[in-house]
Amino acid sequence: MDWVSQSSSLILFEPGPKTFAESPWQAPFPLAMHINLLKSKIHRASVTGASLDYEGSLSVSSDIAETVGLLPYERILVSNLENGKRFETYVIFAAPGQGIIELNGATAHLGKIGDLLTIMNFAQLTPDEAKSHRPRIAVLDRQNRIMRRESGETPTSRREWEAEVIRK
Repeated sequence: MDWVSQSSSLILFEPGPKTFAESPWQAPFPLAMHINLLKSKIHRASVTGASLDYEGSLSVSSDIAETVGLLPYERILVSNLENGKRFETYVIFAAPGQGIIELNGATAHLGKIGDLLTIMNFAQLTPDEAKSHRPRIAVLDRQNRIMRRESGETPTSRREWEAEVIRK
């Protein structure tokens, strides 16, 4: 038996199995490993407004959000390219075609109008799903118009990436 001293009392317990394979516990379903990969990204979104009195979130014009496959109330990670701050919140849809990117609630303290943001979210995929997964990416201009859409294809090596960039 092993022992642990907690406060002034002594607690005894039996040592458990050394590995999962030795465990008598069986999951009621097959256990699968999942990998967190980028699902969606809106790059260089310009903040158009901030509403401290609104209950939290980030407002994004629905056409922009739908382009990258974001759903209303989906969890997002946001990084502010101007001040380096990062925060998590959820997306709410704003009017389409207006380029709205608005910080709401407490997030209004994390940026100002004109700041450039990267808005990301992630999916949990099995290793097999991950092999064919490609994130949906939109790159915006300063007026939050979609300048470029990408499928998330990445070169397999730094050398290939450099060759591609140098050709342009």
